Amino acid sequence: MAKLTLSIEPDRIAKAKRYAYKHQTSISKIVSDFLADITKKDEIDEEDPFVKKLRQIEVSDKIKALSGILKGKVPDDINVWDAKYEYLKEKYDL
Repeated sequence: MAKLTLSIEPDRIAKAKRYAYKHQTSISKIVSDFLADITKKDEIDEEDPFVKKLRQIEVSDKIKALSGILKGKVPDDINVWDAKYEYLKEKYDL
């Protein structure tokens, strides 16, 4: 295995250590699993019959017209997962 150095805020490191301890794992394992998960999503099996069928579907003009309607309405730097996390944290008073 190779080493990787990351720059992360100290409070996130502390939270990650508590999470890892609570779930009996390591931060390295969490990061490794995360990276494996996100890269796996990019790997599409072009031979899969479902993928082939999706590639053949023509997108209607009405759907194409919707493309980009939110451009500029939502900040480009917003992370949906962070926003969802913050919402749930606030909702459940965590």
